[in-house]
Amino acid sequence: MRIIIAGAGDVGFHLAKLLAYEKQNIVLIDTDPEKLKYVSDHLDVAVIRGNSTYHNVLEEAKVSKADLLIAATSSEETNIATTIIAKYLGARKTIARISNTSFRGPRERHDLKKLGIDELISPEQLAAKEIQRLLRRVALTDTFDFGNGTLSLIGVTIEPDSRLCGKSLEEIVSENLPQNYITVAILRGQETIIPHGKTRLQPNDHTYFIAPPEGIDQVLDFTEKEKGEIRNLMILGGSRIGTNTAKRLEEKYNIKLIEADKDKCFELADELPNTLVINGDGRDVDLLKEEGIEHMDAFIAVTGNSETNIISSLVAKNANVKKTIALVENIDYIHLSQNIGVDTLINKKLIAANFIFRYVRKGEIVSMTSIHGVDAEILEFEVPEGSKITKAPLRSLNLPSTSIIGGVIRKGVGYTTRGDFQFKAKDRVVVLAKKESIHKIEALFK
Repeated sequence: MRIIIAGAGDVGFHLAKLLAYEKQNIVLIDTDPEKLKYVSDHLDVAVIRGNSTYHNVLEEAKVSKADLLIAATSSEETNIATTIIAKYLGARKTIARISNTSFRGPRERHDLKKLGIDELISPEQLAAKEIQRLLRRVALTDTFDFGNGTLSLIGVTIEPDSRLCGKSLEEIVSENLPQNYITVAILRGQETIIPHGKTRLQPNDHTYFIAPPEGIDQVLDFTEKEKGEIRNLMILGGSRIGTNTAKRLEEKYNIKLIEADKDKCFELADELPNTLVINGDGRDVDLLKEEGIEHMDAFIAVTGNSETNIISSLVAKNANVKKTIALVENIDYIHLSQNIGVDTLINKKLIAANFIFRYVRKGEIVSMTSIHGVDAEILEFEVPEGSKITKAPLRSLNLPSTSIIGGVIRKGVGYTTRGDFQFKAKDRVVVLAKKESIHKIEALFK
């Protein structure tokens, strides 16, 4: 595919990095020569300096031959204009990054395809949706469903005092039967490990499993995690993400939202009828205590300041809040979450880039997701008739060492897969793979 990306910021750069593994023909446009130099130094992609709304710049990028144009600059107006012009000049598909969520209203109000915009993405809305997903269970650092929950990816942290520390996966399996789950990845510091039977768990390992519904409880039992649900929730920051999150959750949870701007508090109170909006500085520990932080099940910090979000989340953790989520601007911070004590750090630009990447892969793969900080993708394939994966049992498929098959959905039922498992046409197969092995995995489904 020939893909043009307008904007060499965090979204554009991370997206280009993901696509570079795919051997796609990528052109990145930006007005900032320093950003373009950084891209050229780190990625094997073509770069063009210029404004993506100019005809001559898009023509230099050969937009008429582009399979996809992604407008991901920091300017909403530039993105919308770029996609409209690119479509007019011959781009097959276009995606625009926006902040104004009213554009995502009913299609009869905004038939943007007529203008030339095939897809809109809002990093703020995607981040709010991600937070909603992360809140499903207190004990889980991450969770993602396949086949409407018939299989799930879940993540837990191995506590320093856990009886599992120092034990190999083989030993854990022999001690914990039945075992209806598969360990698919371990995030240790900044290293992503695809585990095998001899792999030993260490304190603070972020460990990820694929399991059907009954397997989730088994994982929580042997990792000695609480199964409590979230009821009381505190959100710090009335940003677009904070507001979108409260809108999504206020019918289900008791929410307190703290915002420093008094005028904005009045607006939020009107916009969020079932949320208690409080005017105050979230950095004030006494205020957090007065508002009952010790009674909260979850704390979400989404102000515009990363340090405020991290520090306030640590305060919440110190008050025994079970689940903490902090928004950070620096993508490099993502790997730090398990080391500093915050349950999950999220970055809206990284979430947006991963979402667009899944859109690019749509068609070849049923679904695709990524885990915060983990250098691997979770992919769901449908097995075609006569494909290579149906020719031999799992142990004989010679999977790359940087990949693992975690489970299969067959006729609406989720199963974990062992060495003697035989795949059939129409099976939905869930795979965790590092980027360098994705093409080899794809070959099994052809």
